[in-house]
Amino acid sequence: MGTERPLVMQDRAVRTRQAILEAAAVVFEERGYEQAKLTDIVSIANVTKGALYFHFDSKEHLAQAVIDAQVASAPSVVPQELQVQAFVDIGMVFSHRLMHDPLMRASARLTLDQTNLTLDRAAPYDAWIKLHVSLMTEAKSRGELLPNVDPTVASQLIVGSYAGLNLMSQMIGLDLDEQVSALYTHVMPNVVVPSLAIRLDTAPGRGARALYGPQGTHPCTVGCASGVAPAAAQVAAQVEQRGA
Repeated sequence: MGTERPLVMQDRAVRTRQAILEAAAVVFEERGYEQAKLTDIVSIANVTKGALYFHFDSKEHLAQAVIDAQVASAPSVVPQELQVQAFVDIGMVFSHRLMHDPLMRASARLTLDQTNLTLDRAAPYDAWIKLHVSLMTEAKSRGELLPNVDPTVASQLIVGSYAGLNLMSQMIGLDLDEQVSALYTHVMPNVVVPSLAIRLDTAPGRGARALYGPQGTHPCTVGCASGVAPAAAQVAAQVEQRGA
């Protein structure tokens, strides 16, 4: 009994912090850093200002936490036989999450927002590049890459191109998932050995398939290429239930 109350309080604190982060994401995505108000964040999160300051020292600290969420909250994906497919999946999953997760969209906006120079916008790029390099280095050790490919150069190229596509898609209203799909479709054959390059899934909707499997169902209801028709997904789920 002595440890039960502290555990309950700890769980409540975790939920409160997450509620503040999610509310901040809504406000930062809509208004940007400079125009965001803590009073609006507190109202949306339904917490007191004291609770907000318990978890975050300032608006800047809160904005940094939203930025850092890009990598820190990365979901688990279906394991892949090829490291180069896992490399592709990082970006495709992120474009899928941007479509459905306000926290990711706010993080991306703050990363590109140049009005406040004190935020560490480099952290997500450094983390993404490091993750990409680790996958590409392993892929090269397995013989999946062409001999002349430098894992670091390829990783920086993809991360930089992705950031540009994200900004361009926002500015002129393009579908980011389709743009990222085109990026991998055009780049990967110049990086991966031909016999493996033809096996890569770089088509739109790959993010959902990487997260939930080719026949998996997921929470998306509109505007999402899932890789499986809704009716087919329902039938598959019914068959699985009957089999159980």
